[in-house]
Amino acid sequence: MTNSTTHTPAKYVDVLCVDDDEIVLRSLMRLLKTNELTVIISDNPEKALKLFENHEFGLIISDMRMPQMNGAQFLEKARALAPNTQRILLTGYADIETTLAAVNQGQINGYIQKPWQNDLLLRSINNSLEKFALKNQNKLLEEQVKTQNQELLELNNSLEQRVEKRTQQIKQVLKKLEAANEREKHEHKATVELLYNFINANPYLDGNKAQNIANTCTQIALYLNLSQASIDLAPMAGYLAQIGLLAMDPELYKKPVSKLNELQRKTFYTHPSTAQLMLMPATHLHDLSDAIYYQFERYNGNGMPKGLAGNDIPIGAMVLGLARDYWDAFELSNAVDEKDRHTNALENVKLYSGTFYHPKIVRALEASQAKMSEQKSTAGSVLICTASELKENMVLGHALHSHAGIMLLPKGHVFVRKSIEKLQQLEAKKPTPFRIMVKTAK
Repeated sequence: MTNSTTHTPAKYVDVLCVDDDEIVLRSLMRLLKTNELTVIISDNPEKALKLFENHEFGLIISDMRMPQMNGAQFLEKARALAPNTQRILLTGYADIETTLAAVNQGQINGYIQKPWQNDLLLRSINNSLEKFALKNQNKLLEEQVKTQNQELLELNNSLEQRVEKRTQQIKQVLKKLEAANEREKHEHKATVELLYNFINANPYLDGNKAQNIANTCTQIALYLNLSQASIDLAPMAGYLAQIGLLAMDPELYKKPVSKLNELQRKTFYTHPSTAQLMLMPATHLHDLSDAIYYQFERYNGNGMPKGLAGNDIPIGAMVLGLARDYWDAFELSNAVDEKDRHTNALENVKLYSGTFYHPKIVRALEASQAKMSEQKSTAGSVLICTASELKENMVLGHALHSHAGIMLLPKGHVFVRKSIEKLQQLEAKKPTPFRIMVKTAK
């Protein structure tokens, strides 16, 4: 008998039937066609094995007793060629030894004795095809996961190289600050304000939002009556919460996190770890570094990077996380009136009191909400202003340099009319205004 096919030949065929009995093959073909299954039949197991070169079968139905090769041997070779293809043995003999041979050699998925009952055989065929489809689907999913893992690995390797390259300048600045201010290590504000300028100069990062977060952190810390060290830390964490993003591809932060794909989101949420690396040379900013690193931890333990819960999370990180999410919610509010936007933002974070946030910190935020809408753009006790906003008797909080690195005025300079006019003349020639850190007169 020569091979024959039903329907149009295709790469994928539902069932391959192998039997040396022409009547059996015709009966199987008729049954399968009636149930809208594609089938290829063969009376020769050697020729049937060659079919695997151009076809994929969901199921093989093989007779046990064949002259050239028995069913157990045939199914064993078929399994080596197509491991996922399901295998059913047809036997007309109640011989336990031949059945066991098929089970052991061919790893059959089921066997049915001749003459068969159509309902029983069809049920076995449908179950086998379903198993084959599930195995293929699982294989595809495994390949997809493998591909995604490889992409993530390549992205991480690339990210590490970019982080190393882009953080060198910041590390050098920090090391110079450490050397220059060895006797003034406790004057953290100068370092923070300098680094804040890196954020404010980036066109895709919102310096005003950083100021708002810093002010909110301060209000919460004051309301909670935290230690002076924690109160001093609070605004610094707000200003530098996004410092790690400077070492990343702008594609990760120039649009909302909700619009990133899964791989980009995973990378985005590594920015606190990057910040920790950046701040490592500044040993006197260890507590600040911790607050930034743990800012995405959750009160219920479902956060990142360590899954800390409750009071195991540094207080500075809990304050920062709430303040950051509050202002995120403020930006996403559809309300027109600013007061309504503050109200909406507060209601949004209150929904997660006791899960994402410590309840007492949420209460502190609620109690100080009225002050938040009136907060001004200040970096700690230092006002950030342009030359046109300077007033006499203001004190320069940090040395002022030109773009070329030349010192224009030293720290502690008391502004007078002449120095203000000079800076205003220089500012008029600059593409962007100065950002001058001053302390108001006592």
